[in-house]
Amino acid sequence: MATTPAEHDNTSSTAPFAFVLVFFGLFGAVALVVALLVSLGNDKGTSTSSSTTGAGTSKTVEITLADLSVTPGEIDVAAGTSLTLHVMNKGALTHNLTVDGGHRTADLTPGGMEDLHIGPVTKAIQPYCSIPGHKAAGMVLKINVTGEADAVQPDSSASTDGSGATIDFNAKPGPDWKPFDPHLAPAPGGTEHQVTFHMTEHVREVAPGVTQQMWAFNGQVPGPVLRGRVGDLFTVTLVNDGTMGHSIDFHASQTSMDQDMKTLQPGESLVYQFKAEYSGIWMYHCGTAPILHHIGNGMYGAVIIDPPDLAPVDHEYVMVQSELYTGPEGQPGDLTKMLADKPDAVMFNGYVNQYEHAPITDVKAGERVRVWVLDVGPNDISSFHIVGAIFDTTFKEGAYLLRPANVVHGGSQALDLMPAQGGFVELSFAKPGMYVMLTHKFVDASRGALGMFQVG
Repeated sequence: MATTPAEHDNTSSTAPFAFVLVFFGLFGAVALVVALLVSLGNDKGTSTSSSTTGAGTSKTVEITLADLSVTPGEIDVAAGTSLTLHVMNKGALTHNLTVDGGHRTADLTPGGMEDLHIGPVTKAIQPYCSIPGHKAAGMVLKINVTGEADAVQPDSSASTDGSGATIDFNAKPGPDWKPFDPHLAPAPGGTEHQVTFHMTEHVREVAPGVTQQMWAFNGQVPGPVLRGRVGDLFTVTLVNDGTMGHSIDFHASQTSMDQDMKTLQPGESLVYQFKAEYSGIWMYHCGTAPILHHIGNGMYGAVIIDPPDLAPVDHEYVMVQSELYTGPEGQPGDLTKMLADKPDAVMFNGYVNQYEHAPITDVKAGERVRVWVLDVGPNDISSFHIVGAIFDTTFKEGAYLLRPANVVHGGSQALDLMPAQGGFVELSFAKPGMYVMLTHKFVDASRGALGMFQVG
């Protein structure tokens, strides 16, 4: 059991580790980075309390919040001690410390500090950061009580209980439901594209009768599709209208993560500008820790940069595949399930079985069709397939794998994608009728990644 708190730190020297935590903290790097900080001598000190503890005595302990850790992670106090925690946020994100059924600090911005007076401690407790996803990512302080044989020990888990809203895959949407429009407009004219993204959290329906608090760009999941050509300039104004920190990472850009991708606190804004130098369908997503939680809650979208020789077609569509990890009804998705890679559903364009409920109906047999596909994950693969059809063109990650001009009698049956990969397929439907599109990872098709083209 740990009893030595942090008293001093060197914020500038730990900054690079904060970025490591942003990307890898959810998968075990928290312990590694804390160990590195200790080895560098940045996390030493002693408690500011009296050495005598017990009933009628008081104790003050310095607690350091970082991204995503609490240091020390465990302290011992004698039963009856009046405990005060001197809480300091030395991370790059906003954090707090909350006691279930009791007091909490304010949401502390980087550099903020506040004393949390817990009072006489009679049983073991676990204060935690209540910013969504931070507790499940490990931001928990274990306070152990000594000197009482019957002291109540807390649950050792820092995660949620894994429960969540239940999806009925046979249910139908209500009469007011509107599907996400999959039609894709051609790249607009001009070489500069100026857009504004507002980052918010809101409750929306994700399956018939099931609502979740989704975190979104411009209030939609997936976020707006941006489209242009190689050489175009994109100027994106980001505005955080939400209640927590958010950011953005455009995979189509080449820039440092500590500048354009920095986390914006509520009310802050940033102009993110990049030149599209490579073609393909590129993912963008929130890059605020825990990244897995922000992507899993809907903060993703697509940037499409046309290859220079892209031929015209009769119809273009976009399908963004993602997973859904349900939290309680109307609440954010469950980070514990995300970490365990146990999705409740997989979906195209943000809704379970969306294009089964609303088939795509404007295609006729013999017309030329292009479908852009992006797998945003955050965890699972995609094997995009249309039953009864053959792709004569496939484009993946910036290159053609198959084209009629250079392959005689060659065809493709699926476009295989890892998370954050994308491409497109082209085809013509041979006959009128119903054509099912799905991921050929059938367990995911059975839980929502399925739709239909109603041809003719």
